[in-house]
Amino acid sequence: MRLLKIMLRVVSVLLLLLLVFGIWYAWRAFPIISGFGAKNMASGVFLQNRDPAAILKEELGFFPVSAGTYTINKEDSSVTGSVFGFAKRKAIYRSGTGCTLVNDFTETAIRQQHFYLSPAPVQNRDTISWPYGDQLADSTPAAIDQSLLRQAINNAMQATNKKGKPAYTRAFLVVYDGKIVGEQYAPGFNKNSVMLGWSMSKSLTAAVIGVLVKEGKLDPNAPAPVPEWKHTAKEKITLRQLLQQTSGLAFTEDYSSPSEATDMLFKRGDMGAFTATLPLKFQPGTIFNYSSGNANILSRIIRHTVGDADYAAFPYQALFHKINMYSVVLEPDASGTYIGSSYSYATARDFARFGLLYYYNGTWNGEQILPANWVKETVQPAAANQQQRYGYQFWLNGLDEKDPGKRWFPDAPADMFFADGFGGQNIFIIPSKKLVIVRLGVHTIDENKYLREVIRAVK
Repeated sequence: MRLLKIMLRVVSVLLLLLLVFGIWYAWRAFPIISGFGAKNMASGVFLQNRDPAAILKEELGFFPVSAGTYTINKEDSSVTGSVFGFAKRKAIYRSGTGCTLVNDFTETAIRQQHFYLSPAPVQNRDTISWPYGDQLADSTPAAIDQSLLRQAINNAMQATNKKGKPAYTRAFLVVYDGKIVGEQYAPGFNKNSVMLGWSMSKSLTAAVIGVLVKEGKLDPNAPAPVPEWKHTAKEKITLRQLLQQTSGLAFTEDYSSPSEATDMLFKRGDMGAFTATLPLKFQPGTIFNYSSGNANILSRIIRHTVGDADYAAFPYQALFHKINMYSVVLEPDASGTYIGSSYSYATARDFARFGLLYYYNGTWNGEQILPANWVKETVQPAAANQQQRYGYQFWLNGLDEKDPGKRWFPDAPADMFFADGFGGQNIFIIPSKKLVIVRLGVHTIDENKYLREVIRAVK
């Protein structure tokens, strides 16, 4: 009898601990699940004009996000997410700026924000030659084996993820020597469809920083102009260290469980300010630590440098429209600052134009948009980055993690660098092969394989 009582007490304690853990996990994870789902459903429905059922199946069909419920309100252009009725999060759509999660600021305050954006020029782009418009050349360069390229693109479009499930590749585009030589879209998508770049947004943010460096308003070697860092140990963090992901801030980039990354993206209204308050974990410049928080601090620095009156329009006027990227939508957080780490939308062709800007060493149509040495600096890894895989918010084809004698992508040249986003959003720039390759989809596929096959198609 006594043994039975002891066993019942142990079981009771274990059940209590399990209950406490469940409540703790739900308290931390449910708002992230509902926030992720609400935000992505809202952008899919109101910005991309897609079928909610397709979004539920493709973008939100994985656990634990699939446990969420998402209610669409077309009257106020919003989506509310919840998990078993708890942890409700609302994302609202505003024309021109996409969707924003309501966090820390009231919905009324967010809706009252004004974004003075520069409108794209009214023109028939199908009558203007690529890359300034969308009219493509009738002929293919002799250096391209069209049969091999078609096969490479077909293989990429049909590829599955590592688990053998559909990867939902939406677009695959190949530019050779400045000309589009291959392009394919999934059913329901075309050259006018805007698609989510995820962390390719970091590369866009770095380019805007580059514009401000060219204008003499920012200096990569100077301490980053973050107000909260004055008279603290963090005031020594330079702009270059933020660009190279060596700031030393205590930030964990983990999406499999609650972390600074998920808290920032789905629980915070001012993402740059949140990250700026995090403590130092390492001495600045000594450790490479990939962080979406660094990118949002950079985005906030852009806002502070330009000023609120001109901020919303600045990336468009100073960069995107100058290189004929007219489809781009940068989505802001609740404070009105663009989410420089994660939320940019554009067509595959516009992402390719961005890749061409870097392929052309920062020039476009005869104008030096970025500093003359910006691309050269972009592809230089920090000394702290032992695998030599990262530059100015761009990834590099550095060392293989398991075999430092090999490149990360062994079948691609050493000079390749690329913008990379969650789920395999990529802009690969390979100067030695005269290639820019864009792949957009939901899940990552074998990137080395499709790079090898596309490169093989270049004679």
